[in-house]
Amino acid sequence: MKSNNYFFQTDQLQALLNKLQSAGYTCVAPQVKDGAIIYDEISSVQQLPQGVNDKQQPGSYSLNSNSSSKYFAWANGPQAIKPLLFAPKEKLWSSALSTDGKLSFKAAEEEMKKIAVIGARACDIAALKIHDQHFLQQQFVDPYYQARRQNLLIIAVNCSHPAETCFCHSTGDGPFVNDGFDISLTELENGFIVNAQTEQGENIFTELSLQNCSKEQLTESDLIKSTASKQKRQLPEFDIKSRLFSQLDNDSWHTIAAECLSCGNCTSVCPTCFCHSENDVPELDGKSSVHYREWDSCFSQAHSYIHGITIRSETSQRYRQWLTHKFSTWHEQYGRSGCVGCGRCITWCPVGIDVTESLAHFAERHRD
Repeated sequence: MKSNNYFFQTDQLQALLNKLQSAGYTCVAPQVKDGAIIYDEISSVQQLPQGVNDKQQPGSYSLNSNSSSKYFAWANGPQAIKPLLFAPKEKLWSSALSTDGKLSFKAAEEEMKKIAVIGARACDIAALKIHDQHFLQQQFVDPYYQARRQNLLIIAVNCSHPAETCFCHSTGDGPFVNDGFDISLTELENGFIVNAQTEQGENIFTELSLQNCSKEQLTESDLIKSTASKQKRQLPEFDIKSRLFSQLDNDSWHTIAAECLSCGNCTSVCPTCFCHSENDVPELDGKSSVHYREWDSCFSQAHSYIHGITIRSETSQRYRQWLTHKFSTWHEQYGRSGCVGCGRCITWCPVGIDVTESLAHFAERHRD
């Protein structure tokens, strides 16, 4: 079935979940919790957000119910694939003090389960490719990320309803997926067009009732892609990579920072940010401790604290660090920008700072 498109009726979706579970996968899929669409374990299609759409604007996110029978007619929520592979907080090792005064260390051992994530979007998969470079293709391989990555099956769903904050089309990362998945789905009115890219993906559909796609179904898919590509936001049309580094002293950094709270929301919801801190949590008796790694943000003062000095003490410096790293130095590290156009940083910013507008501040070269 690889590289070919097939179709299955909507009522086969539960059979897909059953097949995944019988193959030993824990299914993680979108569902509505606490007023947002998040990814969590799922066993029934009834848990999916059927007839739900999202409304996103700078600093604003809400969900609405409608009469649609579709399960994936929304853009995204605050989460992506990142928490499944790069854990928000995880134990790396523990240390213990013996009675003779010697220290011993033990690496954390976590049972890695097979996970099938359902509903990954094109922007999420683009971010995953960057994380694969960072955690797996550098001098040192992260064993925790690697173990989870090897046990992950990705079922992507092509985006049909981008939010007002989305701009993945201008970054070249969406709205439809091209590769990096095991299975892709395009949701039509009465079913799904399915494409399996890997052998693991093909094996999942061996017991499902698949049909050849009709010309009408392919036309409906093309129309969805065309409509989803017409997004309201886009990146400015100038050489962002070079322009930012030539404008490090531009007063615009202070203009933007006057609104920024340095809360780190943008980095928490960003599917590509990978900053982390490490700390030890000792027991009260002083005989043992646990070493943890957890997400951090370049917007915190502690992030640039070195030997009694905070290198980036002002919000303007921290915002400059984030923006120039994301849109400039990532090109040197990973061969592309660190932004995939998901728009989460815009939606989940408490004061509604729009990263595309921040970049537009530098459209004209600053002159002293």
